[in-house]
Amino acid sequence: MTTTALPDTHADRGGRGWYKRNEIALTPWLFLAPAILFFAVYVIIPIFQSIYISFLDWDGLGEARWVGLENYAELMEDSAFEVSLWNNLKWLVFYLLAIPAGLFIALFLNQTVTGIRIYKSLFFFPFVLSQVVVGLVFSWFYLPNEGILSNIVQFFGGDPLNVLGDPTLATYGIIAAGLWPQTAYCMILYLTGLNAVDPEQVEAARLDGARGWKMLWYVIIPQLKPATFIAFVVTIIGALRSFDLISIMTNGGPFGQTRVLSFYMFEKALSEYGFRMGYGAAIAVVLFLIMLCFIAYFLWSMWKEEKGR
Repeated sequence: MTTTALPDTHADRGGRGWYKRNEIALTPWLFLAPAILFFAVYVIIPIFQSIYISFLDWDGLGEARWVGLENYAELMEDSAFEVSLWNNLKWLVFYLLAIPAGLFIALFLNQTVTGIRIYKSLFFFPFVLSQVVVGLVFSWFYLPNEGILSNIVQFFGGDPLNVLGDPTLATYGIIAAGLWPQTAYCMILYLTGLNAVDPEQVEAARLDGARGWKMLWYVIIPQLKPATFIAFVVTIIGALRSFDLISIMTNGGPFGQTRVLSFYMFEKALSEYGFRMGYGAAIAVVLFLIMLCFIAYFLWSMWKEEKGR
């Protein structure tokens, strides 16, 4: 009786190269390496550079002078910074209206009725528009004499409205303009989420007598949690980094009452005479820390949910 010698797997393993032995573990990192490199160069490194520049008195070209926390101390006494911070808070609060609005529009568009594709196209239209175009359209809409809004108010017996020229109304007018495309974006997220709703759960709830608001609250919305999570993240970040609409519609006016932190940072760092890069960087760091709080909370919530599964 003859016996066949089995290959020495240990010897074969020792004869292979280091990469071959670790190929399964290394291959994903090779695919991720370009993205990690770009993320480090264009995101991580600039963040630390901005923090460093915020401790300097620098015009962007000449010699930089170390001033420590002086830029941050000046921020605490800057009334324009306070106005910008409060305006960012207004953007945060009112921008969140896009989430329930997007949900209810998605529920309406999820019906199978005649002409629903036309309705979907009309509601989707704002999402594909540039922020510059949205700003121009609403600037014409708010014109005090020729604008549609003023004509509507006058038709019902009111006085013409100069929304963008009124310091108390201008910020809300710009937020309303921003809500138009943001609601469309949330609608798309919820339409995608509604396609993943389990019809068996809906049918079981219907057999148990669930209808209307009960069906929506206890059956539909819990299954839309991933879409709601993304909508919250995108909407909050969009509210905090709002710049385009303000630049197009009011350029920070009237009397600086529509500034937000991102726009005020631009003004201080690149628009004013003297180019205060250090002061602008300090504003950017404050804005980054506010965003970081929200992002950290969302990441923690995501990690907690994954851990609980």
